Amino acid sequence: MRKEKISSRKKAASKILKRCVLLCGSVLIVFGIWLFGEKQTEETAKTRTKATTKATTKAEEASKEGTKNQKLQEILDTISSIEPQQVLELSDVQAMAAGDILDVSELSWEFLESLFYSEELSEEIQQRIWNNSYQENDNISLDELRYLRVLHIGFDGKTHIGELMVNQVIAEDILEIMSELYKQEYPIEKMVLIDVYGAEDESSMSDNNTSAFNYREIAGSSKLSRHALGLAIDINPKYNPYVKEKNGELLVSPSNGSLYADRSQEFSYKIAEGDLCLQLFREHGFTWGGSWNSVKDYQHFEK
Repeated sequence: MRKEKISSRKKAASKILKRCVLLCGSVLIVFGIWLFGEKQTEETAKTRTKATTKATTKAEEASKEGTKNQKLQEILDTISSIEPQQVLELSDVQAMAAGDILDVSELSWEFLESLFYSEELSEEIQQRIWNNSYQENDNISLDELRYLRVLHIGFDGKTHIGELMVNQVIAEDILEIMSELYKQEYPIEKMVLIDVYGAEDESSMSDNNTSAFNYREIAGSSKLSRHALGLAIDINPKYNPYVKEKNGELLVSPSNGSLYADRSQEFSYKIAEGDLCLQLFREHGFTWGGSWNSVKDYQHFEK
């Protein structure tokens, strides 16, 4: 009887143990399934995050590329809208008229120097001066004269084309002087042949025109002026007039230069001791009319 009870207890314990093992196995299986599900969820989240990041990166790159392309297009549009800079040739400047303004912002000094030159009188120039500033005579021939083209700084501060007619003897002197005056930005208002004014000396001076050759006599005499031989030049004549006292009266030429006859005054464009223009002409052997005794011709330089 006792053995049966023991056997019965053993069977009950065995059943309980099996149930515990099955329960633990079930728990482990459930835990495994849960753990696997968590990992899958995590992987899915990571995959989604990567996909989102990739999409965002691609969108950003596409945006950046679009901006870059837009800027490039703007630059290309700007370039295409710019007019091509024309290269200025010597012949282009030679074709310009005296008095014209020349834009020198893109020009080298080497090129500018080539614009100071002397040449024999062309048919066109001879026709301009014939029976105007040049009269047929026995004192000077057309072959002895030279036509000069130079640059000068106008009263407006800009570069102007200038022209002069001088004797071949002083042509190089005048070119060197004018070149240096231009370099130093010495202002000369106008510089065209006196023929533009019908060879009228008073008209040219009144307009403050710088000029040289004019076949004429000295005012009030029968003696030829040095201008008649192309050996004299007048610089900014309105501000540096011819002044002479006669019978107690002051004669000033040009008449509109009377405001500048008193040289004790300070004013612009005055040629006086220490002036660059006076210094350069003296260095080249010219005489200044402002140093004469009987009359004062402050505009005048002769050789």
